[in-house]
Amino acid sequence: MLGPLRAELAGRPVGLGGLRQRAILAILLIAGGRMVSAERITSQAWEGSPPSSPTTLHAYISQLRRALEPERPAGALPRLLVREGTGYALRTDPSAVDAERFAELAMAGRRVLDGGRPGPAVEVLTEALELWRGPAYADFDGAGFAFTEAARLEDLRAAAYEDRLAATIDLGRHAAAVGELEALVAEQPLRERGWELLVLALYRSGRQVDAIAALRTARRRLADELGIDPGPALCDLESAVLAQDPRLDPPPARSAGGATPVVSDNRPATAPVGNLPFALTSLLGRTDDIAAVEHLLTEYRLVTLTGPGGVGKTRLALETARARTDSTDGSWLVELAGLTSPELLPATIGTAVGIPGASSAEDLSAVLAGRRLLLVLDNCEHLLDEVTTLTGVLLSRCGGLRVLSTSREALGVEGEAVYEVRPLDPDGDGAELFRERAAALSTWSPDVDDLDRIPGLCAGLDGIPLAIELAAAQCRMLSIGQIADALENRFSVLVGGPLDLPARHRALESTIAWSHRLLEPEERRLFHRLSVFAAGFDLDAAGVVGGQTPVLPPLSALVRKSLVGVEPGTAPRRYRLLETLRQYALRELDLDDLARTQQRHRAWVLAQAESAERRLHGPQAVVLLGRLTREQPEFRAAFASALAAGDGDYALRLGGALYWFWYRMGHIAEGLSWMSKAFAAAPHAEPAVRGRARLAVSGLSYLAGNPAQAYESVVLAEQEAREAGDLVVEASARVYQTHFGVLAGLPVDAPALARSAVELARRAGEDWLVAEALMVQGTLARVLGDLPTAAAILAEAITTADSCGHDWAAGSAAWAAMKTACDRGDGRRALEIAAGILTALDRHQDVTSRLVLIHTAAHALVLTGQAEQAAVLMGGVEAVGRRVGFSPELMDPMDGPREAAAVREALPQDEYERLTARGRELSLANLTTLLVSLLTIRS
Repeated sequence: MLGPLRAELAGRPVGLGGLRQRAILAILLIAGGRMVSAERITSQAWEGSPPSSPTTLHAYISQLRRALEPERPAGALPRLLVREGTGYALRTDPSAVDAERFAELAMAGRRVLDGGRPGPAVEVLTEALELWRGPAYADFDGAGFAFTEAARLEDLRAAAYEDRLAATIDLGRHAAAVGELEALVAEQPLRERGWELLVLALYRSGRQVDAIAALRTARRRLADELGIDPGPALCDLESAVLAQDPRLDPPPARSAGGATPVVSDNRPATAPVGNLPFALTSLLGRTDDIAAVEHLLTEYRLVTLTGPGGVGKTRLALETARARTDSTDGSWLVELAGLTSPELLPATIGTAVGIPGASSAEDLSAVLAGRRLLLVLDNCEHLLDEVTTLTGVLLSRCGGLRVLSTSREALGVEGEAVYEVRPLDPDGDGAELFRERAAALSTWSPDVDDLDRIPGLCAGLDGIPLAIELAAAQCRMLSIGQIADALENRFSVLVGGPLDLPARHRALESTIAWSHRLLEPEERRLFHRLSVFAAGFDLDAAGVVGGQTPVLPPLSALVRKSLVGVEPGTAPRRYRLLETLRQYALRELDLDDLARTQQRHRAWVLAQAESAERRLHGPQAVVLLGRLTREQPEFRAAFASALAAGDGDYALRLGGALYWFWYRMGHIAEGLSWMSKAFAAAPHAEPAVRGRARLAVSGLSYLAGNPAQAYESVVLAEQEAREAGDLVVEASARVYQTHFGVLAGLPVDAPALARSAVELARRAGEDWLVAEALMVQGTLARVLGDLPTAAAILAEAITTADSCGHDWAAGSAAWAAMKTACDRGDGRRALEIAAGILTALDRHQDVTSRLVLIHTAAHALVLTGQAEQAAVLMGGVEAVGRRVGFSPELMDPMDGPREAAAVREALPQDEYERLTARGRELSLANLTTLLVSLLTIRS
């Protein structure tokens, strides 16, 4: 997979046939052992062509079977490429697949490097990278089925290469790393970590000048190609290099000296001349911005303020210009918004600065060459080429001239510094701006509830000052609540600005339309399509959903023109539309294009979810759960658009893929709600789709404290999975039938069912599933009172889970062992086990597992004589659980109520109430910290 698709048997290459046949094998490899329906294989392998007949597909499958198992006797069942229900699955050992082996080694190398062992890290990462023979899935470049998986592997490859170079630098081989790093940044100039490592290697090699040059190159490339500044890490490194920070030195630390810059403060005391208008209202929240722009103007002769319309670029420029006193010939404002004839630009500037006869750059420069002044060019975006050319000429010929421009994109003049003006903080300056502007209205008399809603209203307005001021003006007639409720149709509400302002600043829609009109056709098309994203997106997602290739040029233009924002500190870079801009773009997207774009968005979302789901039970779970959390707004948008389009089958597939994410992160009510709507919309879905979705309903119903519903759903899930031939889902359903049936008090043969579940899990060939089956079997033995057997099975479950990196199963088995210790009255042992579970949970944001652990730990604390602290924990678990829709007592009806009663009965009622009330004020993080401190004291 890491190159052209290739298979080997006993070291010899296997003939895999033509491109279509290899595509079928690739599709099954990407599925990671899961069953892929014949219909799906056909649609993906014959993408863009008329679908093949089942006979053709079967012929290709037969040829692949003969190639992969040449020694299989005639008539014997295949062991690798097997038939399951309505489709096929490829049962390979993960260690025999180069992509899986690479991912495992890359993660191991990162852990070793993070552990401070660069030497072994280099060895492990080198072994990982040597598995590559070319681009991932090189045979299928452009094929939809391989795009997401290939992109994931290429990103892992780049990260592993960077990790190896970081380890090389840590070993002191700085000079040796420089050559590779220079090649790396040339090939991938937009990955900031490569630049960070190159700068560090150059600096430690004694090449500080080259390090600074590399920083400048990185800054220029990011600005030219993406229209953004470097992220925080690269900026911090730049500051450290310039300051010769000793922390950058290799051990042993080398001394580094540096001259302290001398800043002249010889400014004239007289006030400057100029034409700047006086401010009519106070400026809120821009003190730091003014200082930053003022500093840039001392370092650069051209500074451009960029940002979306209405963010306050003009006001910031004027306030900065007013504060300057070193321009002896004054600060001059040139308003360009009303200028539509580019040839009149020199005359417009000349008139503003008192040179009415000027009609060319030569006329202006002849007079301004002897002056020391600041020129404020306001609203340059619609005359960008002309302003850029004229500004470049004036700066090159007039040494005392400085220019402060405002534009929705940078001018692109050499030596330009760009400062992005950010929206106001909705909870701070944004809310204060709203209150001040609304207070100027004689009719405004807010109550306490109104004042509390203002920060939320400002957040809904993206913190844009113009939008906030227009909303505040509506307080003449509307309440805060009415304004907030009207934001879904904000463009009809945010109107009526002061009549002395330009028309584009009297209504929010006019402000955005001004920028929209300046877009090129391909930029406008992408801007509209990006509105289907509910939140952030990366470059690959923009390309897939936007349906434009290449996507970088139009996306870069949208960033430069301040219509798409860059999320700071993200790598790879992520982008976002402000909600106001998103609503405008969505409104401009015609219905047919909207439907097609939403369909591409749904396909991209499902690919992301299914790709992650296959690995959520292994060592990559921490990273993947974080990624899924980040993409959760997109999942919600995909569910909504699918159900609106009547595509219930899609919603069931997406829900089945997100089940484990919902389960681990505590999104119980949300998951059940989506699945209920999906089943209602797809009453005739295929068994394979229903089975996986039904498994999700079962697990979430269990967490919701409804074991009867969980049991009913899991029984149906097993039947549907068996009908579809999906052995993994069938085994998963069998595993949890035992647990849910016992919890629901149903007459099931629990021991036999648990044994058969373990056998079925082993047949499915998934170690993580075997670990879960053993965990359930061990838990059952404990419930039946066979504590020695329970301890032995649970120990095997933990060993199996640890071997495949399934932290949750290991923790759940340990939790059962913890309760077994409590059964014996050994609270000290139970707390020792809790400490180990907490260490594993620190790598995850698993809400429900953390709550049940704290609940059981409270019982163990009672057994060790710490009932007061146990009551505090119980109060906190109750409060946090209520917020996420989860109760350990309802989820675990056999032990949960008993644990709660043990704590309650250990204290007088009034004391218990007082302590639990204190616990209800704690967050989940506070509860975890408290438990850690108690466990530390015990140890």
